[in-house]
Amino acid sequence: MPTLAENRRAHHDYTISDTLEAGLVLQGQEVKSIRAGRMQLAGSFVSFRGNELYLLGATVPPWQPKNAKENYDPTRPKKLLLKKEELRSLLGRFKQEGLTFVPLQVYTSKAKIKLAFGLARGKKKKDKRELLKKREAQREMERALKRG
Repeated sequence: MPTLAENRRAHHDYTISDTLEAGLVLQGQEVKSIRAGRMQLAGSFVSFRGNELYLLGATVPPWQPKNAKENYDPTRPKKLLLKKEELRSLLGRFKQEGLTFVPLQVYTSKAKIKLAFGLARGKKKKDKRELLKKREAQREMERALKRG
């Protein structure tokens, strides 16, 4: 599964509890642009509109800017393809637990473009600082072991 786009800040800003996979409804030039690795997930999120999930805020620049349609919108909402049962359970968890859906990566699976997104809870600034301190302490211990 080659990764085409990745949201690198997702694991830093959120605690991911569960990961799901969904297909994307795309236009032809968007498919080519994504396969070329030009999609950006930074600042994007997944949200309900009615009873359907949409990817909002993701940027897909036109494949050929000179040949793009006049009204082409690189940040247009992209519908996610999920089964009705999955949508119902996600809607219930979304309302009860107060979780958000964060896009993690876009990849290909059997010639289809898929989005992996996670059920996430936002981290507080204090939690982020503690995690950075733990990582730094771990690095220092490894450096000391290598020297000595």
